[in-house]
Formats: sequence, structure tokens, C-alpha cells
Amino acid sequence: MRKHFVLVFLFIFVSVVSASGQEFVSVRDGRLVKGGEAYYFVGANYWYGPLLGLEKDKKRGIERLRKELDFLKKNGVTNLRVMAGAEGEGLLNNVPRVEPPLQPEQGKFNEEVLKGLDILLAEMAKRDMRAVIFFSNNWEWSGGFQQYLIWNDAIDRKWLTEKPDWDTLRDLVANFYTCEPCKAAYKKQAELVLSRTNSVTGKRYIEDPTVMSWQIANEPRPMRPTSNDAYKRWISETAAFIKSKAANQLVSIGHEGRIGTESLEIFEQIHADKNVDYLTIHIWPRNWAWFEYGKMAEQYTKAEQMTRDYIDEHIVVAKRLGKPLVIEEFGMPRDGQSFDIKAKTAFRDRYFTTVFSYIKREPLIAGANFWAFGGRARQIKGQLFWKPGDEYMGDPPMEEQGLYSVFDRDRSTIEVIKKAASSL
Repeated sequence: MRKHFVLVFLFIFVSVVSASGQEFVSVRDGRLVKGGEAYYFVGANYWYGPLLGLEKDKKRGIERLRKELDFLKKNGVTNLRVMAGAEGEGLLNNVPRVEPPLQPEQGKFNEEVLKGLDILLAEMAKRDMRAVIFFSNNWEWSGGFQQYLIWNDAIDRKWLTEKPDWDTLRDLVANFYTCEPCKAAYKKQAELVLSRTNSVTGKRYIEDPTVMSWQIANEPRPMRPTSNDAYKRWISETAAFIKSKAANQLVSIGHEGRIGTESLEIFEQIHADKNVDYLTIHIWPRNWAWFEYGKMAEQYTKAEQMTRDYIDEHIVVAKRLGKPLVIEEFGMPRDGQSFDIKAKTAFRDRYFTTVFSYIKREPLIAGANFWAFGGRARQIKGQLFWKPGDEYMGDPPMEEQGLYSVFDRDRSTIEVIKKAASSL
């Protein structure tokens, strides 16, 4: 009898453990939860992952994808933030876009492109990894909001081949939140993705626990204070729409934090929405001039303290809302702000160690996704920016290739990542 009881218990235990890897990530008592336990993770931004399976050259495509996923899993990375699909083709702001696009023309979709996402999700499921999938982009490198505005004649087509200055860019993108046909076109693409059945696994996307979260966009900003109200309405309406389609999965915004809205109050208001499950922040010391160009070494300590202050002020908001917080983008250049893969990464390693140290130690901080995994790709000698046909790495086309990418040969950085993951 005792032997029978033990066998039954072991059977139940093994069944639960096996099934736990297939459970949806949820939120309970201000924590992300998976398999009945708090879910803490070290993650990566791997936005180009869904594009690899579309490569005709298997070494650049499916073989690379599988080897990179194995490498990430081996080193403790279990959460990947990826792109659902790009909008439009060719130049935008005189920058080439990632390709192929999911929506080459407004309302016309190339659903073959989603086979790349099918492959990625199937391979991630084999490795018990979780995905955060963003639908569109505030920035030009995947089309995003500007492309919808151009399609609907809300901004001039000249911005396909001309690069706006910062103030002009803010003026342009701010129009998205009051452009009804633009928002309708965005919604149509999001609905297409949400209604997808994976051609590899046969699972509907909305029934696949591999998808931890659907994300409204990459870094959606109101851009101008005059757009704040329209922005807040759109975020709320879009979160409700996604949740209505994917009730078992989480919804997030893809937000940078106070700097993204120029207001901590607005950050708190949009994350207080009942359909937004957790908070996100992004941290960019170089982009935000927390150290002067060329003075990273001299001003590193200042930048690190500003990072701690930024995280801390958003932890306060998370505590007020009783929701988890994910540091889902952060990056630091190589030493000397070099783009050469041979350059050292001492300051990057220190910075990553600092950010990862917040996971779990601050119980509401569920995870951190570094920007970005460059994997097996390598820069082309004498070429600073990406061109169509080049291999993808973590740096989007408008940024110097090698600026923030963490490559598989960056041993010291990988060791920092692995150590942070093992501590969880």
C-alpha cells in the first residue's frame, strides 16, 4: 500500500513538473508567476529572431537560430523580447528598414513572414523559454508609427528619404494618436497576429504559453505634451483590445519610464490600467547623455548612480500599483565606445552586473532583458551601418553595428549574464 502511494505521488509530482513548463505566466500578489512559483528571469532583446527562420541560407537562418537559442539557454537566458513584424519597405527617414515586412502596403499582409515567428516560438517552446512580442514601433527601423502616418497622408512622404531632426520627429510621430485610419491599420495588423495558428506546432498563438506577453509597441511615446491625452486613451483602448483577444496572456506597453513620457505621473496612469499586467522601463545612459561622448570611463560612476536612481523611482510606482516591474531594455557601449568586437567590455560588464542585481532582490522586479543579443553575427569590416542583405545583429539599421550588441564571443559579458541567471 505504501509502495503504491509513493508511486502515485511520484507520478503526480513528475506530471506537475512536466506540465509546469507549459503553464502561462500570470500575475499574483504583485509578482510574475509560472508553475505556481514566482517567475524571475534574465532575458535578452532578440528582436530579429523571427526573421532568421525566413533566411534561405540555413546557416544564416534556422541553424543559426537553433545554435543561438541553445547558447542563450545554456547561459541562463530564458526570456526573449522579439518583433511581431515590420511595416513598409525601403527607406524611412533615409534609413533602410528590416525586411521582409509583414505589412508591405497598408492592409495587405505577407503572412508567409509569420512563419518565421512560428519557427521561433516552436524552438523556444522546446527550450522552455518565454517570449514578449511587440506589435509596432515608435522608431523608423521597422516602419512603425511613421509608416502608418505616411500611408494615410498624415505626414509628408518626403520623410521616407529625409531624416528629421529631433524636434521635427517629435512633431511627426505625435500625430499618430489622433490619426484614426493609422490606429485602425495598426489594430488590423495586431489582430492578424493574435488570430494566428502556428504552422509548426498547430497551436493558436493566444493558446501558447510560450508567449508571456503581447506588447503594444516598442517604446511608444506621446512625443509632444499636446498628445498626452490622446496617447493615454490609445494605450488604454489598445490594452483592452489585446486582452479581449488573449485573456490567458499578459499585456504590457513597452514603455521606457518617466523619460518616455516626460512625466512619472503619466507613466503611472497608463500602467494603472486594469488591462496592463506589469510595468516596463528602459535605460539608456549613452542615448540620454548621462555621460558625455568619449567620457564613458571618466563619468561611468555618475551614469551608474543615475541608473540606480531611475530604477528606484519606478520601483516606488510599482509598489503603489502592486504590479511587477521588468527592466526590459538596457545597454552600454564597449570600452572606449568602440564598435570593434575585439574591444573590451569592462564597463558594460560592470553595468550589467548592477542592473541584474535588482532582479528578485527587489521582489517586484521580475526580470531584466539586456539590449541586445548579436549572437553569431559579426560586423563587416569597413562598414559601420547595416545594409539590406547583411546578417542581423542586436543593433537596428539606424545604429552603428556593434554599438550595443552582445556577441557569443563576448566571454566576460556572457559570464556576467550566466552568473546573474544562476543566482535566481
